[in-house]
Amino acid sequence: MSVQSLVRKPARPAAQPVDKTEHPLFWNMVQELLGHSENQRLELILNGFSATWIDETKAAFGLNNRLIEALFNTSLSTLERRRKDDKPLGPVASERLDRIAVIATQAAELFEDQGKAVAWMTAPNQALNNKTPIELCEMEIGAKQVRRVLNAMEWGGVV
Repeated sequence: MSVQSLVRKPARPAAQPVDKTEHPLFWNMVQELLGHSENQRLELILNGFSATWIDETKAAFGLNNRLIEALFNTSLSTLERRRKDDKPLGPVASERLDRIAVIATQAAELFEDQGKAVAWMTAPNQALNNKTPIELCEMEIGAKQVRRVLNAMEWGGVV
């Protein structure tokens, strides 16, 4: 299964209002991605995710363009070119998207609510030196700090 299959937009009845706080496409993409083994995910990362992943992540977390460029190590013009030419993202951006997916899922499981997970991931956190958890997903060492905080919250430990 390719990442391209992860970006199909679900059909939505015309009369049903869109709830912009839920962003079901992001969470559906995450669920499908994390249904793969680590070896399969590694292959997907190396082949590159669709640029739609960044669009859905931006919408789900309300990220600004500056943070998008920093998080995914790419300029907006490069992203637009990849979108226009239907080219996949590079392995660096794809791996960071995978990292965000894993941590967002861990937060959603802890809070038992995707909206609360999004709010937590986008709010400055004292235990993370007043950075937002999603900002720290730029690098693995930052993501490790975020996972440590989530684990401490779940198990009542010290950060």
